[in-house]
Amino acid sequence: MSIDVLSQWINESQNIVFFGGAGVSTESGIRDFRGIDGLYNLHFEFPPERIISRTFFQQDPDYFYRFYKERMMPLGYSPNITHRKLAQWEKAGKLRCVITQNIDGLHQAAGSKTVFELHGSVHRNYCMRCGMAYDAQYIKNSQGVPFCTCGGTIKPDVTLYEEQLNPEVLRNSIEAISNADVLIVAGTSLTV
Repeated sequence: MSIDVLSQWINESQNIVFFGGAGVSTESGIRDFRGIDGLYNLHFEFPPERIISRTFFQQDPDYFYRFYKERMMPLGYSPNITHRKLAQWEKAGKLRCVITQNIDGLHQAAGSKTVFELHGSVHRNYCMRCGMAYDAQYIKNSQGVPFCTCGGTIKPDVTLYEEQLNPEVLRNSIEAISNADVLIVAGTSLTV
């Protein structure tokens, strides 16, 4: 397909859905997972897939949080041209929604309003005991495992391996894709 055909489809559509992954945020400076410098090509004591699993989170929360805070919390980054263009299309009534595998919140930072985060967000964190919410800075600045004022462990609202996707987010995503005039898929290997 040529860029001219894509441009024509975009110009003629009023119901575009964008489905993106880690490659969308690499221009902002955030590493992807499978690229040359990606998370899965770096060497750690355990494979990243194991570290960011529910089992590992429960068995070794200290190691999980050391890894998570250093490698999985992309804070301080800015939206790039892709994030901004998608927000512009949404504001113009062309884009129905963004469906993202990213947990960085850059689509919202660029101004997108309807964003379905399949894998959650580092910006939302909840106490596993009482449900109290905490922001990303609280997690990033905590020493070791972050705990709630009630004493419960705080878990990031990100989908770990062995966890199911949020059913409502998944349902909304499937509905949006099913009704789209144009579906743009970018920045993802579609492996996960």
